[in-house]
Formats: sequence, structure tokens, C-alpha cells
Amino acid sequence: MNLKKIAIIGLLALSSQATFAQKKKSTSVKPPLTAAQIETKVEDLLKQMTLEEKVGQMAQITLDVIGKGDNRFASFEPFALDDKMTDALVHYKIGSVLNTANNRARTPQVWNDIVSKIQDVAMKNRLKIPVLYGVDAIHGTTYTVGATMFPQQIAQAASRNRELVRKGAEITAYETRASSIPWTFSPVLDLGADPRFPRQWEGFGEDPYIGSEMGVQMVKGYEGQDNTVGDYDKVASCMKHFLGYGAPTSGKDRTPAFIPDDVLREYHLPAFKAAIEAGSHSIMINSGIINNIPVHSNYNLLTKLLKEELGFKGLVVTDWGDIENLHRRDHIAKDDKEAIMLAINAGIDMSMIPYQYETFCNGLVELVKEGKVKQERIDDAVRRILKVKYALNLFDKPVTDSKDYPKFGSKEFEAASYQMASEAITLLKNDGNVLPLSKQAKVLVTGPNANSMRTLNGGWTYSWQGEKVEEFASKYNTILEAVQTKVGAANVNYVPGVSYKMDGKYYEEAADKMDEAAEAAKNADVVILCLGENSYTEKPGDLQDLNISDLQIELAKKVAAAGKPVILVLNEGRPRLISRFEPLMKAVVQTYLPGNFGGDALASILFGDINPSGKLPYTYPRYANATIPYFHKLSEEQTKAEGVYNYEADFNPQYQFGFGLSYTTFNYANLKLNKTAITNSDELQVSIDVTNTGSREGKEVVQLFTSDLFASTTPDVKRLRRFEKLSLKPGETKTITFTLTVKDLAFVNHEGVWTTEDGDFDLMIGDQKVKFNVINGNKL
Repeated sequence: MNLKKIAIIGLLALSSQATFAQKKKSTSVKPPLTAAQIETKVEDLLKQMTLEEKVGQMAQITLDVIGKGDNRFASFEPFALDDKMTDALVHYKIGSVLNTANNRARTPQVWNDIVSKIQDVAMKNRLKIPVLYGVDAIHGTTYTVGATMFPQQIAQAASRNRELVRKGAEITAYETRASSIPWTFSPVLDLGADPRFPRQWEGFGEDPYIGSEMGVQMVKGYEGQDNTVGDYDKVASCMKHFLGYGAPTSGKDRTPAFIPDDVLREYHLPAFKAAIEAGSHSIMINSGIINNIPVHSNYNLLTKLLKEELGFKGLVVTDWGDIENLHRRDHIAKDDKEAIMLAINAGIDMSMIPYQYETFCNGLVELVKEGKVKQERIDDAVRRILKVKYALNLFDKPVTDSKDYPKFGSKEFEAASYQMASEAITLLKNDGNVLPLSKQAKVLVTGPNANSMRTLNGGWTYSWQGEKVEEFASKYNTILEAVQTKVGAANVNYVPGVSYKMDGKYYEEAADKMDEAAEAAKNADVVILCLGENSYTEKPGDLQDLNISDLQIELAKKVAAAGKPVILVLNEGRPRLISRFEPLMKAVVQTYLPGNFGGDALASILFGDINPSGKLPYTYPRYANATIPYFHKLSEEQTKAEGVYNYEADFNPQYQFGFGLSYTTFNYANLKLNKTAITNSDELQVSIDVTNTGSREGKEVVQLFTSDLFASTTPDVKRLRRFEKLSLKPGETKTITFTLTVKDLAFVNHEGVWTTEDGDFDLMIGDQKVKFNVINGNKL
């Protein structure tokens, strides 16, 4: 029996009784500064700074640049800092460092040593301004060995559990600070409405409201309720990628998008607006091109919209090498110097260079002296950077000590990851109630994702593409090992069928005893077929075909031919098409990218110890040419529209947005409104009774949708306006109440203005529907 160092019973006990709360001991010499104190100190410091010192603060380099090695792009191992650090941090006054070296994780102790030495050198400058260190800690502290890895954001959205999302961010902040790193490039707030996009899994899915709600929880988890990022267990968050990054026309990373202004504002902007209002300290910019203008050079988006209209006072940082890209990729600047001018004048405050810092620093100094970049723009940028550094208390305590973080990698933190995975995993099909399975069943486990920690975690896990996961996550359970632990190794047969052939960062698939797997299925009571994707992110994840691979389809058909019930377990970052074989599956379970405890959580669900409660955060398409989101227009559903051309409905997804089954059943009744007509000054109180009509306790996500029946701009078929997750015992009824205002029903008109109009709306919860009316609607 494979216990693999993980005691799930212990995890369950911890998740039910442990809390993240602990007595905070102050590890700072002085308490964090107030906003007024920060303003005063920043202005005093600005007056003392030379132009070169200011420009240095606006530059960010990657760690390899200052590591011992043959060049700037890689370092020797074991990693050690090089004397060239003096050139970068003292001569050029570089103000920020990011990333890890050689694309691999380090222990908290090694991180403490690295950051301490960097800060020591930075303090040799006459003004003793500390370095701001940042890292992509997007589902846990990515580059720290032993850190708690949570499900990726797409799975967190599926949980619909705000409290768990916040707790995960709190733990990540704690463990990131334990690594002496005070800044995380997270949360990802890109609208994930295109399943082709290779970074869909990094965000919260296709719905603007869910993105807004979960984004706020993540910001507050990282920064604290009052954004006290100077606390020893908090970090500065960084919203990304502003704006419209997840909607390229081709579906491929960093390729052009064409997004009308009303679409940009109504669907892509809300999550960023909510996170800005929640106090997020920084924001990263979209690497792509919108309407033929690279976003890094778009003054209207970066200054007029972000800084002026939305009132964002924080730090605006580029993505990797994106100022250079204005010249080298996008060809809107004749050289690097002109690219620098365009980006800084557009509103960029800090350049993630990441290698050739001399070009940026020398070029920007020259531009100011030539009058092509105003001194006021430089001062504004540096003011924003220094405010973050002061807020983080870096001037007083630039380095933390891992010994002050006893809960790092603790069982309590692991329990939170396990609970998140348990509530995220989504049951999509369960014909004949084949699930949950008997623990006495003879099980065949097969598929390329069956025995892989890499696929459970996805990218940004111990390394950029996740290719080093197996090196650092061997103590956790794969799906296979979790099933063996749950029911005993003697009851489990494993034949890969298809395997991922590793080739550095990338992979290919190969048949691996496929016929043997088909034969083994005949001798099993049930087959657990684990399909999906290997880890990826960014350009390496670009797709030519949304269908799941031909080899995986072949394996599915062959094991199904044995006539035994097949449980399809999907482990993927985006919904790969399964329509060619889905009818052959008795059950379908979506795990997304559930993290280090995803295998354990899945096994608990498959064998009935946990009742699944996840809901899809996106529309799961059935066909490659039908990838529209749930908030589409009525013309996508021709059978519902009147007219000459009454074709069959085109909107026919495999599974609807918000769908997810349970091992119990729920009944909705008594949908009531406090009034049938509302004005701008009214609140609409909505109540509904939800009853667990099954035989076991379960969690249900109550989802409130509205439909604007007629509007001057073609309305969406429906929009999610509220959701709440509740737990119900068998036979128990709870009444859920929501509050809506006219503002919640608004849309962006062709003038780019949020507006409401008089007219009828449908309101839907579960299978219940009621109509209400808006009167005296107007621009908001």
C-alpha cells in the first residue's frame, strides 16, 4: 500500500480544525508607515535623487544577470552572486530584481541568503534605497522548495469559495515573505473566454463577475484587509495583464487582438477595476497588441484609463522584455531608444528589461536630457515605485528570516490546498450513478496523466514550464498513487497506454502499452482513464488543434471497447475537446490543475469520501468552431429567435458554464422578489429556498443570472450577477438572499458609457425564473 508520506486522514482533520490565524509577532524594527508618512518620505527622497538614480529605480533585471556564469542568460550551479552585481546595483542604481536563476526553485534559506546579499550591495548607494524583489508566485510560492502549491486559479474559480481563495493567497504571501521576497506578480485577472488561449488556466475563467470577486479575495489575501503590506506576512500584489490579454484573435499568446472599446470595458475591465478599488499596489501590462496598438505604448489605456479614469496610484510594470518588443517585434519604434520613449510616455513606470539594462538606463537618461521624456513623467514613475518600497517596509527591514516563519510548508497549509482541490474538482457526467466507486472494486488506472505530478500542477511550479515538478514534488501523490493509497495497491492495475515523452521544457506523446491497457480493461471492474495535457504556459502552450490528442482519443476508444465502465478524469489547463469519445464514458470528472494534493482530493471524490461541489468557470465546447462563452448573443441560438432563418441552435457546448454535479440532489423553490419594478435608487431583494433532497451532505453553488430582454445594444443571453456556496445536510433547507441594484444590470453602450435602460428582465436561479422591470434607467 503506497502511503507516500501523505496522511490524508491527518489532512482532513487539519482542514476541519486548523485555522490560518496565529499570533503575529512583529519582526519589523519599526511599525509600518502611514500613508501620510510615506508621502512625506517619498517627496523628501525624490528631491535628493539625481536623474540617473531615478532612472535606475525604473529598471528591473532578472537574477541571472547578476549571477556567476558565462553570460547573462544562465548561471552556474550551485547559484552564486557575481561581482557584476555592483555594476548593476551601484553604478546603474537598478531598483528591482525578479525571477529565479536557471529557472529552478530554491530553499527559503537560499533565498534569504541571495536577497540579503543583493540588499547589502544596494545599500552601498548613497541614498541606501532597497531593491524591490518580485516573483511569479501565482498558485503558491513558485520558486521556493517546500512551499505549499495550491490549485491554479482556474480551479480556484471552480470552487466558487471566496474564503478558500483568500486563505490560499494568505498562505502564499506568508511563504513568499519567508523567502525574503515581498512582491508577487499575481493575481491574473485576464478574462478567460477563449479556450484556445494557453494561459486560460492562470485566470479565473470567462465570467467578469467571478474574476472580480475572486480577484479581490486574492488581493486581500496577499495584502491584508487594510492593505498593510508592510506586515511580515504580507506581500504587494500585482494585477495582470492589463488589459485584454486573454483575447487574441488567433487564440495564441502575445498575438494581436481586435477588441471594441465597449467590449474591453464591459468584459475585460471589471476585474481590474475591482482589484484597484481593493487596493492592489501594482499592475503588469498586456504583452500584446490591441487594435494595432501595442498595449505597452498605449497612452489611452495606461494613462487616460488606468491612471486618470480609474485613479490607479500604484506601480505600473512591463512584462518580460516588452519595451524592447516595441522595436524588435512590433516595429512601431525604429530602435530601442525610441521604444523606451514610447513606453515611458505612455505610462510605464518600471521596465522588466530583463537583461540589457545599460540600453534602458542610458537611453532613458538621454531621452530626458533631450526633452523627449519629461522630468515630471520620471518623477511620477519613481514616486510610485518608492511608495511601494516604503509601504513594504523595505527601508526598515529589506530582508526577512525564514526562521520567523514556522508554518512554512506546514500540515495546516497543506490541508488548505487539499480542501481547495476538493471543492474545485467538478463532476460533469455520472451516468447511472456509477460514482462513487466501491473501494473493493478492481481498478485499472491508465492514461498519460495518471502518474504525473507535473500534470497535476501545471506551469509556474518550481520552474517556468513546470518541467522540474517531478524533481521537487516526489513526496506527493499522483492520481495513481492516491488511488492505490485509497483502496490498496493490490486492487489497482496500472498501464500507461499513452505517455508524455519529455524533451527539456517541451513534450511529445507516444503510445505506451496501449493494447496492453485495452486488454487489462477486460479484467477490471472499472477503468479510471486520466487524460489531458502536460504542463505549459505562454508561447509553448500555443495550440494548432483544440481537440485532445489523437493518441489519447485512440486510448479512450480502446479501453471503452472492453465494455467496462470508464471514468474519464480530465487533468488540463483548458477544455480540450472530447466529443469524439465522450459518449463512451460513464462518468467525466474535471480536475483542472489541482496542485500537489489534487490526486488525493480526486481519489477521495471517486471513492465517495468527499462529495464533489465544483462548477465550471468556463463553457466547455463540443466543437472546435464553437468556442463562444456563455454570455453570447441570442443570434448564436437561432432556434430561440424568430425570423426567416430558423436553423438548429449553434450554441451546443459539451457542458455549460456553471455546470457541476453532486452525489446528492438539490431542489430550488420559492423564488421571491421584494418588488417587481426598481429604479436607480432601489435595491432588489431576491430570496430562494434551497433543499438537499438527497441522502448525503453536499455543497451547492447558488447562481443568480439575469437576462436583459430588450436593449439598444444587443443584450447577452444571460449574465451571472451573484453566487454563494452553501453546505446542506440531507433534508435541510436554507433560504439564500441576494441584493441587486440597477447598477448591477448595466451594460456599456457604444459611447463607452455604463448605462441602464427601462425594460423587462428575467432573473433565474436554478430552474426558477421570475420577471421584473427597470424604470427610469439612465447612464451611470
